[in-house]
Amino acid sequence: MLFVCYPKCTTCQKARKWLDAQGISYEERDIKTENPRKEELTEWYHKSGLPLKRFFNTSGNLYKELKLKDKLPQMSEEEQLELLSTDGMLVKRPIIVTKDTVLTGFKESEWAKKL
Repeated sequence: MLFVCYPKCTTCQKARKWLDAQGISYEERDIKTENPRKEELTEWYHKSGLPLKRFFNTSGNLYKELKLKDKLPQMSEEEQLELLSTDGMLVKRPIIVTKDTVLTGFKESEWAKKL
């Protein structure tokens, strides 16, 4: 299982503690230093069954600076995935990737059900 996170993010820290407490093993990847590639994001998006907007860090500074709230609706999926792949700070975190599912953000009840 892949755990994609930003180590300074408190939500990511809570998620890591939860994974550790459950005894779930994972490979950790820092989203800031190793941003997901477009191919990975495309695969994760399709595997997740989630709307693409759920992959954007809508509360992040970069999202706000780029005024993506207004721009995303006019962008194609391809353009959105390309944009996400340019900077890890645009991507919602943490992300869990297993062979069966992809989860974005940390919701303990959802993680407990799916992991």
